[in-house]
Amino acid sequence: MLISKNFLILNLMIPIFGILVLLFIPFHKTKLLKIVALNSTCLSFSCSLLLWGFFEKSSASFQFVNELLWLPSFNLSFVIGIDGISLFFILLTTLLIPLCLLTSWNNIITNLKEFLISFLFLNFFLVGTFCVLDLLFFYIFFESVLVPMFVIIGI
Repeated sequence: MLISKNFLILNLMIPIFGILVLLFIPFHKTKLLKIVALNSTCLSFSCSLLLWGFFEKSSASFQFVNELLWLPSFNLSFVIGIDGISLFFILLTTLLIPLCLLTSWNNIITNLKEFLISFLFLNFFLVGTFCVLDLLFFYIFFESVLVPMFVIIGI
């Protein structure tokens, strides 16, 4: 159960690892940039499928709950977990992001690296929005979705 409890954290962190890898790839290696971004999003979708596989449908409580005390003096903590509804939103998000990358595979020529990094940030923020259980962090993740969307629409 300990391994399956960390699938949600892994699903949240896979796009960040993909962004870190993309930052070290030169701009002119467009094929490698696309492959790294697509593999990162497909890995995130695979992790979402594992979440679905380990999800206990008979339980009405939040599952895969992880808590990190952030500022204990202000009673602020970073808490993530999912229920049945957020599970399917996470599955839908992690399915649509690779499909969006595939549909734009040959269309985006300029600012490709920024485009791909924006999609990975969008993946991170959307999964965070659907799994965070704290109101402050929900607001931060929800509003942060607007920044990569602005960049994607602009490119």
